[in-house]
Amino acid sequence: MAYLAGAALPLSLLAVAGTTPGAASGSVTPAESFHRLATYPVFQNVPAGVDPADETVAEISDVTDDGRTVVYTDAAGRRIGFLDITDPGRPVGTGSIDVTLTGGAGDSPTSVAVVGDRVLVAVDGTDGDFADPSGRVDVYDLATRTLVRSIDVQGQPDSIATSPDGTYAVVAIENQRDEEVTPAGQEEGDLPQAPAGFVQVIEVTGAPAAWTTTRVDLPAAELAGMNTPEDAEPEYGDVNADNQYVLTLQENNGLVVIDLPSKDIVSAFSAGNARVPGVDDDNDGVFDFSVDLDLPREPDSVQWVGDGLVATANEGDWLGGTRGWTVFDAATGDVVWDAGRSFEQLAVEHGLFNDDRADNKGTEPEGLAFAEVGGTPYAFVGSERSNFVAVYDMTDPTQPRFSQVLPTTNGPEGLLPIPSRDLVVISSETDDSAALVRASIAVYQLGAGDPAFPSIVSDAAADGTHVGWGALGALSADPGNPGHLWAASDAAYATGRIYRVDVDAEPAVIEKVVEVSDGGATPALDIEGVSAREDGGFWLAVEGATGAGNRVLRTDSRGRVVQTVPLPASVTDHVRQWGLEGVTTTGTGSSEVVHVVLQRPLWTSTSGALVPLEGNSTRIGRYDVAAGTWFWFAYPLSTTAATGDWIGVSEVTAVDADTLAVVERDKLNGPTAALKRVYTVDLPPAGGTTTPVALTKELAVDVLPTMQALRGWTQEKLEGLTTGADGEVYAVTDNDGLDDATGETQLLRLGSAATVFGPEPTVPPTTPPTTPPTTTTPTTTTPTTTPTTTSTPTATPTTTPTPTPAQKARESRVTVRVEDRAGRSVRLVTKVRPGTATGAVRIVVRKDGETEVRRTVRLRDARKVLDLRLPRGRHTVVVTYLGDDEHLRSRTVERVSLR
Repeated sequence: MAYLAGAALPLSLLAVAGTTPGAASGSVTPAESFHRLATYPVFQNVPAGVDPADETVAEISDVTDDGRTVVYTDAAGRRIGFLDITDPGRPVGTGSIDVTLTGGAGDSPTSVAVVGDRVLVAVDGTDGDFADPSGRVDVYDLATRTLVRSIDVQGQPDSIATSPDGTYAVVAIENQRDEEVTPAGQEEGDLPQAPAGFVQVIEVTGAPAAWTTTRVDLPAAELAGMNTPEDAEPEYGDVNADNQYVLTLQENNGLVVIDLPSKDIVSAFSAGNARVPGVDDDNDGVFDFSVDLDLPREPDSVQWVGDGLVATANEGDWLGGTRGWTVFDAATGDVVWDAGRSFEQLAVEHGLFNDDRADNKGTEPEGLAFAEVGGTPYAFVGSERSNFVAVYDMTDPTQPRFSQVLPTTNGPEGLLPIPSRDLVVISSETDDSAALVRASIAVYQLGAGDPAFPSIVSDAAADGTHVGWGALGALSADPGNPGHLWAASDAAYATGRIYRVDVDAEPAVIEKVVEVSDGGATPALDIEGVSAREDGGFWLAVEGATGAGNRVLRTDSRGRVVQTVPLPASVTDHVRQWGLEGVTTTGTGSSEVVHVVLQRPLWTSTSGALVPLEGNSTRIGRYDVAAGTWFWFAYPLSTTAATGDWIGVSEVTAVDADTLAVVERDKLNGPTAALKRVYTVDLPPAGGTTTPVALTKELAVDVLPTMQALRGWTQEKLEGLTTGADGEVYAVTDNDGLDDATGETQLLRLGSAATVFGPEPTVPPTTPPTTPPTTTTPTTTTPTTTPTTTSTPTATPTTTPTPTPAQKARESRVTVRVEDRAGRSVRLVTKVRPGTATGAVRIVVRKDGETEVRRTVRLRDARKVLDLRLPRGRHTVVVTYLGDDEHLRSRTVERVSLR
């Protein structure tokens, strides 16, 4: 046993590094993080006369030299757009340029680059004629947005890369394959398909009229060892400070390095296969990470990341895709570092695993960027199918260290660091106006403090495999355990899943999963409500595909079904597809009562039309467990005038024995989201058995401001709500398993039940959980071409108050006791003096300079116990009390040897 007490330390000494919960070795949490400032839907920047519901995308972007105007490609709209980010928290669209006006109606922009006061746009003019590809680079004056030159590049361009010194613009001419053509002796869509691709080098010094072009072919002899060397198909390139251009040949699974001054190929090599153990390759709704891959990497994006080193995002194409990214020696082609399965496990840990893509390249790392921001070199790797960007500290490019995950909207493609302003801009290309999930440009800024995302992650087993999770549609307190909740997934997965969540940790941690079983089988269940019983086990509200499928299940603590309670036929005959959405319980033993809620009104058919059976109200049911009888109440729903919208209930939780809290929400998301609220109703002692008794609701809390303050895409499905045993109110959004949703899960801490369910309605603060960094960028007047549509709501940041002299006198002390239990299990006990202190404690464990564990936990009664598992050896434990309104921060350092 080791023991140490440490005195208070000045704030300047309290920088802490460590891993996120359950993260793999080699992770690092810097003193600064990237904070999301804004998410701008690009449909708000369409020209007058264009229907905002038309498809728009934001694919590749670049920025002006002053870092204030982002230029992006919108292939769907056949235009490039301009976005003013002078105030990065409030982007303003300033119009667009239609690229078809220079060529034909089928022209489409593929890439864009800013060189000084010029904008270069790669335009694909092929228009489906793969055998005769064509394209050009249009050059526009940045100030006037007028065309000054159009350069024929003699083929179908994919990407543009510019040299740091502004001398070269290099265009990858892909001449892509036709996926419906079958080459002789090959399968449909295979290579080779003439004509082969090549590279166009444009020297961009002087006036555009004087710019010259040089074609660099890629002879098959230079591409030996690649898949089909006679058909190179260039994809993406990057230029380093030595004017060397590295290029991926994705379908050929290779890379080429070209010296731009001489136009010579200096190296060419295959990206090879990656052997990746422990992935999920089946879209069966099951988290099964037992498959070992051995496939070609087929890289998409590439970046120089160090002296002679390049990194690739291994998206895959027709032959492979290995769910990761790789660092190569650019001269030899040797693999210096490979992510293995760790990139996919980031998706799993953050609830972003897209099971629908498990059998087809998984997370699909596609975009990759590299830049030094705030004095630290970072790599940014985007997951096209799981909607996130992973950030890595590249101080040692041979050993990238994971830093954080940035949540994005769907299909992040363009990753644009802006080092001069400590910004990163992410363009997302997937657009689905029917689902109201639109393509967007998001802005993040490096600054102090922990980011708002993630708010919940999952823990990992000893082999590094994280608990698979997503689609959290229900919450419940854990009776008698103030530090934990229970959550459950809906029909997104093949089995019914209940999760134990540690909410003392920040972010909260899913510690384990309980799979529901019935007679030894694990059936598919749409669990829309979960309530942990004081007598043990759970009540579950299961929504059915048909009315009769709606039922209430009671399970034991292991998830085994021990009782099934059907709903009356008078209800199930009229539920349609909008059934049970929540369950909550009160009492124990013979006094146990179960309440459930239906999502929408009961329905009937009148003259062939579907109409509500009981007006604009839905039902709350009370089930007397001992008597086995149902009683019903009518809950009045709000109304909406929005086209295609409707209002429904998505959760019910008990406030006390006769008061229920109900989550009511609309179907809208993003900037259109309007209603995400919690109401309370008082239930009379008795309800109706057939005709429901009408209830009166009162607003308890409007959750929409809290959701908007996170500055991302406002989620549609506010689904779970509960009051924990700690007296705090929690809510959660359902990410739908990334189906027609961004995938971001938000676990919201709404405050104490006494405040939320007090006498006055509550509007939560309109600031994110972590105050984003402020910027010293001067503001400018709003451009006159701003679209007339409204922008995404944003919040005004606040600052932490400075302690008064009296508060400073109350300096905290932290103690830590480490107990060696058989050399494996270690118990940490943290205390803060005086005992009235609140707030949080951060615990970091390091071994041999590498961080093994990083956890942030909330104090309760100034005491918190953590169980951690550490290997044998010598560890350094750093315990930092983060302070509160009356107590300053302090830190303790303890060195412990485990044998």
